[in-house]
Amino acid sequence: MAVTIRTEDMRLPEVLTALGHPVRLQIVRVLADHEEHRCGGIVEGISKSTLTHHWKALRDAGVIDQRPSGRENLLSLRRGDLDERFPGLLDSILASEE
Repeated sequence: MAVTIRTEDMRLPEVLTALGHPVRLQIVRVLADHEEHRCGGIVEGISKSTLTHHWKALRDAGVIDQRPSGRENLLSLRRGDLDERFPGLLDSILASEE
């Protein structure tokens, strides 16, 4: 299991890069409901290896948390940490396409 990046170590370029991909932005939109979601239940029609790549990009930037639960992983948005480190950024990005 990957180590979660500390809030103070989050960097804006990495967060923006992670959020700049359409699939990852779609994932973040789903996770913005403040719930944990199974890895396989968020995006349909994308291979497991491609999703694994997207989970890693989001996790490495500090955007999501991933925790094991049985045979699956549960994902959640690090909304509080993102809002603390970059106030208003996530709201602006999520509102931009609504």
